[in-house]
Amino acid sequence: MNVAIVASECAPFAKTGGLADVVGALPKYLAPLGITVKVFIPKYDLIDEKKHGLRFMEEVGPMNVRVAGISRSVYLHTSKIPESDVPVYFIDCREYFFRGKIYTDDRDEDERWILFNKAVIETIQRLQWKPDVIHCNDWQTGLMPLLVKDNYIWDRLFDHTSFLYSIHNIGYQGRFSQVTLTKGELRRDLYYPNGPLEFENTVCMMKAGIVFSEVINTVSETYAGEILTDEYGAGMQHILRTREHDLHGVLNGIDTEEWNPETDTYLPFHYSKNDLSGKLQNKKFLLEKTTIPFDGDKPLIGIISRLVSQKGFDLIYNAIQELMSFDAQWVILGSGEEKYERLFKAMSRTLPKKCWAYIGFNNELAHLIEAGADMFVMPSHYEPCGLNQGVARISVA
Repeated sequence: MNVAIVASECAPFAKTGGLADVVGALPKYLAPLGITVKVFIPKYDLIDEKKHGLRFMEEVGPMNVRVAGISRSVYLHTSKIPESDVPVYFIDCREYFFRGKIYTDDRDEDERWILFNKAVIETIQRLQWKPDVIHCNDWQTGLMPLLVKDNYIWDRLFDHTSFLYSIHNIGYQGRFSQVTLTKGELRRDLYYPNGPLEFENTVCMMKAGIVFSEVINTVSETYAGEILTDEYGAGMQHILRTREHDLHGVLNGIDTEEWNPETDTYLPFHYSKNDLSGKLQNKKFLLEKTTIPFDGDKPLIGIISRLVSQKGFDLIYNAIQELMSFDAQWVILGSGEEKYERLFKAMSRTLPKKCWAYIGFNNELAHLIEAGADMFVMPSHYEPCGLNQGVARISVA
C-alpha cells in the first residue's frame, strides 16, 4: 500500500504543536508494516537545511503552479524522517513560505495553502507514484480531495486513490472570502448556502476536506464524540453529523523511542524511574542555557505549547502576577498569538531569575524542558488529545 501524508508541519523539521509530532512519528511505525509512506510539507525558511540534510531535487525541475491567476515557481527538496527511510518532500515557494513562521494572518494566507495543495498533487504526478491513500491533516490540506477529484480528475494516476482527512483541532477551519474560489480555480457551482464549500458565508477549507474525503478521523475517541456536539463542534457539528458513520476517533500516540529518557539522544544525562539522578543533572544543564540560576529548593515549571487562547493562555495572562509571586521558576517554549508572546518576553526581561521564554520552535529544547522540569503545566479550555501529557508522564518524575 502507498500512503501520502500531507501536512503543514512535521517534526523535527517544523513544529508548532502535536500535529508535527504525529506526522513525524506515524510514518516510522507504518513503514515496518510494509506500507510505502511519503510525507509532504512546505519548505519554510525556519527549517535548518544543513542540519536536516535537505537535498534539492534538480532531477524533478521547477514546477509552475497557478494561484490567483499567476504561475508561481515551485521547487522540490527532500530529506528523510530521522532514524527511518521515509522520504519527506518539501514544497519550496519562497514567496509564500519564507515568512519567519508557519502560520500567518497575512491577506494571502489562503493562497499559501492553495499553492501547497496543488504543488503536492503535481509533485506526486512528477514522481509518477500512485498513492492508495492520501492522508490530509487539518484545514491547510482540506482542498486536496476536491482538487484531485475535480481539477485534476483528468489524471488517471489518482483513479484508485482514497482520502483520509484528520481533524486535529476543529476550532481552526480555514475560512476565507469568496475570492478564494477564483484564487484556487474552484467551481462556483459548489459554493451555495449549505453547499460543500460554503460555511457561514465563507469558503471553508476544512468543510471541503470533510465533504470530499472517504474517511474522517480525529485524535481521540472522546474528541470524535465531542465535535458532534453543539458545545465543542465549533459550528461544524452539523456537517460532521452527516458523515458520522465515516468519522472515527484514533488516539494519538507518542514516539516512545524518541522520548524515552533512558535513551533520548537530545539529553546530556539519561535517567529512569529507578535512577533519577540524571534528571537533576538535566535540570542544571537546562538552566545554564537560561537566565535562571539553579536552586534545588525551587520547583522548575515547564510549559511547551502553542501560545493561543484555546490552550488557556488567556487564563495565564489574567493571573500572571499571582503566578509569578509563587516561589517557583518558569521555562516556556512556544509561539502563537502576539499578545502572549509579548507577555512572556516581558516576564523574561523583568524577572530574569524567575522566568525565561524561548519564542519559536526548538526540538532539542523541548526535550530538555520535559526532562529538566519538576512540573509540567498545560492550561487548556479544551484539548483534542494533548501529546505533551503523554510525554510528561514518562519525562517528568
